[in-house]
Amino acid sequence: MTVQDIRAFNRFYTRVIGALDYGRHLGTPYTLTECRVLYELAHTADPDEDGLRTGLGLGTGHLARILGAFEAAGLVERGPSGARVALTARGRDTAGLLEERARETAGALLGAVAPGERPRLAQAMRTIRTLLGDSEPRRPADVVLREPRAGDLGWIVQRNAALYAAEYGWNAAYEGLVARIVADFAEDHDPHLERVWIADWASHRPGEAESGGRTALGCVMCVRDEAPGTARLRLLLVEPEARGLGIGDRLVGEVVDFARGVGYRDLVLWTNDVLGAARRIYRRHGFVLTAEKPHRSFGKDLVGQDWRLDLHRSGE
Repeated sequence: MTVQDIRAFNRFYTRVIGALDYGRHLGTPYTLTECRVLYELAHTADPDEDGLRTGLGLGTGHLARILGAFEAAGLVERGPSGARVALTARGRDTAGLLEERARETAGALLGAVAPGERPRLAQAMRTIRTLLGDSEPRRPADVVLREPRAGDLGWIVQRNAALYAAEYGWNAAYEGLVARIVADFAEDHDPHLERVWIADWASHRPGEAESGGRTALGCVMCVRDEAPGTARLRLLLVEPEARGLGIGDRLVGEVVDFARGVGYRDLVLWTNDVLGAARRIYRRHGFVLTAEKPHRSFGKDLVGQDWRLDLHRSGE
């Protein structure tokens, strides 16, 4: 990647979205910047000049001129400098028209892309935003838990190996362990008694997982244990970018509810003491530490821990 690559992309994209047609964005008499200000006014609760200037990165004078022109055209009402700005009825109509035309333009661009290639395009756009520092907040409501699709089991192996290597320095022996666990599930499992959950953004659509653009946020498994009437929770993982949204807690909750619902008496798991965040989640759901033992695994000296949840007692 070079500066020339970025500039070439900028030239291409500004042409595609019509940003070069100064003064006629989306077939209106407004510039791209003016359209963006109207968008923010229509989609921000109680907007003010200071917030608009900061959020859009505009200079004080530039924003003041835009708002002054809007006020003269009857699109906005505003108080003293830095105070609240509100769209008038005419301003709301204008913002609505811009929104409609923006959707039509985006739809036309998307229509030129083959359906099978659209997930790749979406993932590429998300990647650019993330790498260049887009800080748009995500909420717990943006996350769904779904069944695995083609390629997701391979993702579980790859992400476990990569994350634990990066965060704890574990070697390929851990990847081998995860691969065996996943392979056993893939080759022979009872769908009534064993399940896998994948955490994903709610905005994704069926088919994206097969496109090559990986977007899953986390995972967990529930499988039968050797002990009769016992289920085992395995391979809980949450991507770093998605931590803080309660995904780990939801994944463990799904396993507990599923295991109890299909009639297991106990739910057990094995973890290591270095995984503090996971252990706090287990404890919140009622798991009790039953044993721990030092061991040398995955290239590290660790303390393994066995945890157990009495599903009958915890469900009372």
